[in-house]
Amino acid sequence: MRSVVVDKIASITQACGLGHELRISADIPCEEGVVVVVEVLTNKSTYNTLELTSGRMAKVSKGDVVVGALGHRKALFGYSGHVPESIKPGDVIQMLNIGGVLGVCDSINADKGRPFDCRVLGVVLQFPYLGERIGVPARIGQRPLDLNATLDTQGVPVVALAGTCMEAGKTAAACAIIARMRHRGLAVHAFKATGVSLRRDILAMEDAGARKTMIFTDFGVGTTTARVGPALTRAMLTEMAQGHPDIIVFELGDGLLGTYGVESILAAPDIRQAITVLALSANDPVAAWGGVKLLRERFQIEPAVVTGPATDNQVGVDIIGQQMGVAAANAITSGAELGDRIIAAAGLAERFPLKPTAESE
Repeated sequence: MRSVVVDKIASITQACGLGHELRISADIPCEEGVVVVVEVLTNKSTYNTLELTSGRMAKVSKGDVVVGALGHRKALFGYSGHVPESIKPGDVIQMLNIGGVLGVCDSINADKGRPFDCRVLGVVLQFPYLGERIGVPARIGQRPLDLNATLDTQGVPVVALAGTCMEAGKTAAACAIIARMRHRGLAVHAFKATGVSLRRDILAMEDAGARKTMIFTDFGVGTTTARVGPALTRAMLTEMAQGHPDIIVFELGDGLLGTYGVESILAAPDIRQAITVLALSANDPVAAWGGVKLLRERFQIEPAVVTGPATDNQVGVDIIGQQMGVAAANAITSGAELGDRIIAAAGLAERFPLKPTAESE
């Protein structure tokens, strides 16, 4: 055991409450979620920032000593990598995302360049036993995930945001919907159910007006999979229903076809039944057509609205309406309309009527 002073603490470790002077050990459990300290060995001109526990983005440079956590990732528009079978100080691993997931990179995305190479220094130790200097390896999350978690929304309506792929505008849509709900007087709780650890999206939901938020990392999961996705969703829906919100909004990171567990969540009968409204974000009309078809035929879910870049102008909106028979609204240019459609589909329009504008008074 030795002391080390670190420069940057990644957001994936937020629940650990770490300071900048830490105790580390060379005996590293090679498991997802184990918190480790690394030294950055390279510089990058793109994808070169790290989300800190404060939510701020900080530039990472060669020589920085960084705290992150072991994990895996399989991203279409990012890096793919895995947790190594064993690891020791001096080994070189890579930074797989800007939230601080660390592992062995298997595949890169040309737009992001090569990931940061990082030399392992040791595992972070925490001292949970009062009055005793017995260090145990730190792990992410506020509590462990119960794979047998039950689902109880207490009758609260639920809105799900799904996408055709990464970067399809799901978070922008979620924030536009939440903001409109707040303007109409609804108390909103929100969470992110799938993806790779990054708090940026739920922070944006808070900024939009969500009263309470969560992310899967709170349950010690750095990257979601089909194995844990349904349990995470049940646990967060149940917890978000506490406090009696008027509605729950949650985002399914990644796409309908992906590795983060979206399919397993939508395939679960109890979760499908709990979803009152589903909005689909799509990059283009063909993606919208395929996404609507998948939702209808594979999951027996009728989307209430399509949004995303496919609706960036009236051409896309018209194509979606004519070809798919689904309403379309853009989150950026028509956020109020998008939110109003979701509120109406959730059956809350009468309880929270439109307020007269200054022009109509």
